[in-house]
Parts: sequence; C-alpha cells; structure tokens
Amino acid sequence: MSDPMRIRASVVGDKVEVKVLMAHPMESGLRKNADGSIIPAHFIDRVVASCKGKTVLAADWGPAVSKNPYLSFRFSGAAKGDMVSVTWTDNKGDTRTDEAAIA
Repeated sequence: MSDPMRIRASVVGDKVEVKVLMAHPMESGLRKNADGSIIPAHFIDRVVASCKGKTVLAADWGPAVSKNPYLSFRFSGAAKGDMVSVTWTDNKGDTRTDEAAIA
C-alpha cells in the first residue's frame, strides 16, 4: 500500500478548491537503471474524485505524468464539512482512496 494522499479542500467564493499530492513512482517504462535494464512501467492511469456520492472529476493519466503528482481542481455544489474522496488506480491494478473534509 502506498503512502496516503495529502488532500486539502476549501471553499473559495462559490466553488470548492481541492489540492491533492499523491505518492507514486510514476515510472514510464522507458528509463533504465544503473545496470542498463529497463525499469518496468508503473504509473497512475485513472483518478476519480467525488463529493456527496457524485463524481466531480474523472481523469485518465499516462506515463508522462511526473513522480508524486500534484493535482488541483475546483467544483461547485458542496459546502464546508462535506467530504471529498479521491481514488487513483495504476497500471498494475493497485488502488488508493483517501478523503478530506472541506474547510
């Protein structure tokens, strides 16, 4: 299991701003290690965020996203105290879900 995501969600005007830092190696499968062998691909390929049972963000990613990716987005229809949940799935089938209350 990977490290927990760091999620901050806050009300900004009439929208909720969410900032997420994910811990993941994000290997493209194109790099080589010190002995010259290829490091296998291992990257997040799907990110879904939800609030109050509704999907507020769905994104398909690939190997071009950097290590420990940062994601920021805004949505409307939520208030302080509501929970925002973020889930990622990677190309090896691993998944991680974390949530945070909107401040």
